[in-house]
Amino acid sequence: MPLVRAVNVLKSFSGNQVLKGIDMDVHRGEVVCLLGPSGSGKTTFLRCINQLETIDGGRIWVDGDLMGYDDRGGTLYRLNNKRIAAQRRDIGMCFQRFNLFPHKTVLENVMEAPIQVKGENKAEVEKRALDLLAKVGLADKPSAYPGQLSGGQQQRVAIARALCMQPKLMLFDEPTSALDPELVGEVLTTMRELAETGMTMIVVTHEMAFARDVADRVVFMDGGVVVEQGHPKDVINNPQHPRTQTFLRRMAAEDHTKIPDPAPMVDGTATDIL
Repeated sequence: MPLVRAVNVLKSFSGNQVLKGIDMDVHRGEVVCLLGPSGSGKTTFLRCINQLETIDGGRIWVDGDLMGYDDRGGTLYRLNNKRIAAQRRDIGMCFQRFNLFPHKTVLENVMEAPIQVKGENKAEVEKRALDLLAKVGLADKPSAYPGQLSGGQQQRVAIARALCMQPKLMLFDEPTSALDPELVGEVLTTMRELAETGMTMIVVTHEMAFARDVADRVVFMDGGVVVEQGHPKDVINNPQHPRTQTFLRRMAAEDHTKIPDPAPMVDGTATDIL
């Protein structure tokens, strides 16, 4: 059983269909990167997993639990807010913006949810929070306030905060897009180290090098559908679909990163040039 299973997920906003039947499995310990142009549905799909958006059709399971609904004889009934909040406790999410409490210290930000939401022992949570801050390279910042930190440091606090809830799954929505270029690397390093621990991660990103090096699988979305997916070196280095090829060429030009052109086609089959 995959940790995450999505079947025919549909979502519209004001009559505009953003997700047009997404099917996706994510297995335990897998790192999946969602690639695609703005407006392709990546962030919406991520938010549907965490029930920050209500799906219009289909179903999403996380660790066997049907997210947001009870299934009674094939008919879905929406869960109340308390039960949805309980489902979210096992899913960590990091956003483009860090959403830290500006009036609380770094340590207080990391400790807040386990104490207030789960009712955990304060001393135990503090020890775990300090360990996590050390793991993300911020052992010297527990007493600092968010406004005293760089953007990269704030995002690493946000990652530690999510991990302090001891989630089964981590969702990242373009976690480096709001950062100055020189700060991107420190956040990606933290995410690489997290992946190495075996954390299941779904990452919406435009960081091609990260996707190529860290992901077990990349999924290219466009127009609310999954266009192409597979091993990162296959999809990024040798995309088969014209939409994927166009997107990756544009990303390579913007990032000044050389991504090999797809192999030439012979009788409809890709061939490698040695």
